[in-house]
Amino acid sequence: MSLLRRLHFNLMYFGRPPWDSGVSPPELFEFIASHPAGRAIDIGCGTGTNVLTLAQNGWQVTGIDFAPRAIQIAKRKTKHVKVDLQVNEATTLKGINGPFDLALDLGCFHGIEKKADYLTQLDRVLAPGGFWLMYGFFKSDPHLSGPGLAAPDLDLIQARGFRLLSRKDGWDKRERPSAWFIFQKL
Repeated sequence: MSLLRRLHFNLMYFGRPPWDSGVSPPELFEFIASHPAGRAIDIGCGTGTNVLTLAQNGWQVTGIDFAPRAIQIAKRKTKHVKVDLQVNEATTLKGINGPFDLALDLGCFHGIEKKADYLTQLDRVLAPGGFWLMYGFFKSDPHLSGPGLAAPDLDLIQARGFRLLSRKDGWDKRERPSAWFIFQKL
């Protein structure tokens, strides 16, 4: 990711970024209700809303984000619960060791340029049989570069040993097609 894009994301956290609703999605609550608590990693945790939700429901949680300002806010938000928050890269996960029972990603994977590197790290830290709950929007034109999911990304995920368990299609706030996915590591 370019230095300019990193700076942009970090600066957005001095205000209210449009992607940070401050509310955990119902899909996360549904997952929590149907799976026993364990270890979770929130990849691209932003200000820690979902880290807090997981911790309050008995999960041991690590949250990572590449934006230092987001992690500062997350540490304030989660000061009354025991969580691990780190400035870290989703494509390297330096110093992060699994196994995690759940990897949560609300809008990180679709923005990653090096998706194969992300999947290598996800495979490294996710327990066999572990779940990856992921939300992303789709590219309007799969041949263009930039953020968004395309069919080859979904093929790559499954080729890397992640089985699709469910997919719930919808639309994001900007009227782009999007989906919630649950994958399980084989």
